[in-house]
Amino acid sequence: MSMLFDLPRALILPLFCAAALAQTPPAKPLLTLDDFFNSVDLPTVRIAPDGRAVAIETTRADWEGNRFRSDLWLYRDEPGGSGALVQLTQSGHDSKPEFSPDGHWIAFLSDRGAPASESEKSAQVYVISVSGGEPFPVTQGEEEVHAFAWSADSRQIYFAKRQWTKDQQEAYRKDWKDVVEFRESERGDAIHRIEISEARSCLTASPSKTCDLSTQAKQLAATPWRVKQLETSPDGKRIAMLTDSRTQRWESLDAYGIYLIDAAGGEPRNLLQREATLDVMHWSPDSRRIFFSFLNGSVEGKYQDAQGRVYWVGAQSDAQGDAQSDVQADAVAPALARWAPQFQGSINGFSVLPAGGLIAQGRLGTEVQLYTSEKPSGDFAIRPGSPGTYDKLVAAAHNSRIAFVHSSLQEPAEVWLADDPNDLARARPITSFNHAFTEHALPEGKPYRWTTDDGVTAEGMLIYPPGQSAGQFDAKHLKMLTLIHGGPPDADGNQFGADWYSWAELAASQGWLVFQPNYRGSVGYGDKFTLGIIPKIVSRPGRDILEGVDALVKDGTADPDHLAIGGYSYGGYLTNWLITQTTRFKAAVTGAGAVEHVANWGNDDTTFDDAHFLGGLPWDAKQNYNDEAAIWQINKVKTPTHIVAGAEDIRVYVGEAYLLERALHTQGVPCKLLIFPGEGHELDKNPWHGKIKVREELKWLEQAAH
Repeated sequence: MSMLFDLPRALILPLFCAAALAQTPPAKPLLTLDDFFNSVDLPTVRIAPDGRAVAIETTRADWEGNRFRSDLWLYRDEPGGSGALVQLTQSGHDSKPEFSPDGHWIAFLSDRGAPASESEKSAQVYVISVSGGEPFPVTQGEEEVHAFAWSADSRQIYFAKRQWTKDQQEAYRKDWKDVVEFRESERGDAIHRIEISEARSCLTASPSKTCDLSTQAKQLAATPWRVKQLETSPDGKRIAMLTDSRTQRWESLDAYGIYLIDAAGGEPRNLLQREATLDVMHWSPDSRRIFFSFLNGSVEGKYQDAQGRVYWVGAQSDAQGDAQSDVQADAVAPALARWAPQFQGSINGFSVLPAGGLIAQGRLGTEVQLYTSEKPSGDFAIRPGSPGTYDKLVAAAHNSRIAFVHSSLQEPAEVWLADDPNDLARARPITSFNHAFTEHALPEGKPYRWTTDDGVTAEGMLIYPPGQSAGQFDAKHLKMLTLIHGGPPDADGNQFGADWYSWAELAASQGWLVFQPNYRGSVGYGDKFTLGIIPKIVSRPGRDILEGVDALVKDGTADPDHLAIGGYSYGGYLTNWLITQTTRFKAAVTGAGAVEHVANWGNDDTTFDDAHFLGGLPWDAKQNYNDEAAIWQINKVKTPTHIVAGAEDIRVYVGEAYLLERALHTQGVPCKLLIFPGEGHELDKNPWHGKIKVREELKWLEQAAH
């Protein structure tokens, strides 16, 4: 697998430059828990069609409100070549901004109008001028908007809501009270269109309490599925619709596909259905094809969970006048094709360039860099840029500019703007939301490689306490925390993380050498490496991790008497397994990790992946389900273990956390379980939950590892 390490030397050599001799005291203060959890996340970045403005969504903790607040910001070019960043909305409830095709408006989702007492607020579409002012709603009601898109002429908004009228809702509540019909209570979506001018006139002519926007909207189509994304073709003739499960549980692949709807309305036409759960789609500039990526599964065969890829599919029109030109287009490129099929890494995100080519975030090893390709069969060409991780990439529709988020271990995440993908060296940051981190001593790190028992080269990251790493003078015999990423199709690398899930930099700031292994199953190392855990879902990657720990002890980097381990989600699976295989770890911190696979298969929302990784359904692969279950070896555990879970987690059944705690408690193994009320898998409801999680995990590590 030599192709794993074919990054240009210009990227590899300067990754983590030596700043001082080993164990030199840092000149800046160390990160504290409070510093760490005041970070600003950047979940959405959008660039105006002409490239002259960038809309940014920020998420940060509202400690007094016990919630996360989401706000929108706008960067605009100013006369003389300078730029200005202004806060566009201030409600703390605004997300997912989208520019109108003419660049004059920004539509976004917000639950700002919902009563504060509602536990589940209903997100609606609002519109605001890029010049600022007060946003106005264009949808309303108890049902939330699942997806929306601008019309090509910027005069209309298409949106998708569940097919359920107010009368139907009231009748259902009268019959069923608070009883939940698990499947029958779900409804598919209806796609509507509303004129922006009519919505504004309605609101202007009468108070918002009497303006019924639902009467202004026209239903265009309906689907038995939930709509995940809508996008209008550049020529304005069709709307592409990407569908999802009504329950948002991966139980049937029938729910996932791409459909086309005529802009005037009509029955959706199925364009693509494969054994895959689709992620995101974008039209080609000529409106003839749709680019798409997927989360899990396979576009080309049976379901599998390999690395990220991008395809396009022909979006031939049913209109007779376009039939001949569509045939000619197919003669140039096939109806369905994978872009950059020779690329050995994982495509983490992509955008379409004005000329119709592709620019993508590609992971190879511990780096995520930008690559371009002009045609499906072509190779990816790396765009020389800064070491680290590129994310949230977007390209302007009518300009060469691109915007993205960039970070590295010693560079917090910010939004950057480049005038051209071929000139990333002159890209400039347009935000400084996380500048406070640069005022602290940040850890240094580097990739680390070892050889597994079957001769495969594995790689991970070593993150050193500030002042204890300087290239060849790295400190030795350090207490070490092995912190395992989730997924499994994910990877750790040269990036800055500051939240309850990515807390390696905080642990390093408190004196831990943090080892982040990219075990078998990780992405960025070829499909064979990613699929190498089937059906040994924990035992094979578990051996990879233990062999990495052994190598670090053998070369004197890690102190064998002060080892700890931890992880969340799939990292929790592996932590739970590994403490049954060895007693070398003095402490463990685990979250949302299964200890058996049958009940978890029956209760979580990713049933296809469970069966895929374990070689079949529970009754067809009984031996695999038992062999890879930590519960059957839990009597071997001696490691003090801290456990966390969200009370409403359905990604990894919360019952697994209770089962682990009871098994350890019964045997007298020191353990503690924290349950976060109202939280699912993402712990995204109350910022205190994530902060308390990491606070208590660090305490546990310090107390038990010594």
